[in-house]
Amino acid sequence: MRPIFLFASLVAMAGCAADPEMPTPSEGEQIYAENCTACHGYRGEGAALIGGQTAPDLTRISARNGGEFPRAQVLSQIDGYGRGKVSDTVMPEFGTLLEGETVPVEVDGTMTPTPRPLAALLSYLESIQQP
Repeated sequence: MRPIFLFASLVAMAGCAADPEMPTPSEGEQIYAENCTACHGYRGEGAALIGGQTAPDLTRISARNGGEFPRAQVLSQIDGYGRGKVSDTVMPEFGTLLEGETVPVEVDGTMTPTPRPLAALLSYLESIQQP
């Protein structure tokens, strides 16, 4: 039984070595600065928009969701699939901007291949959450 365990351990370690490095919040902060600050402000607290609307405070996403950061909902909102009541004239679709190499991101208990820039932005947004 010991050789089987050793073989399984080596296979698992080889799989980890091949995994791409996960994006950091600082990587996502740069993407945020380039694409989101005009509406959500440098700190993510929202800003007034033309027409009297206000961009949501991105530092309180978890607070608005019972203390849980809703990764699937946030990813869908950014990439354009989960717009719901938000029109394209208010928030542009970033789906084409956020393409490229994929990294595994845990979403609702499932590791989901996610474009690296989108995963980085998600990491940054999760890191700025306030109670």
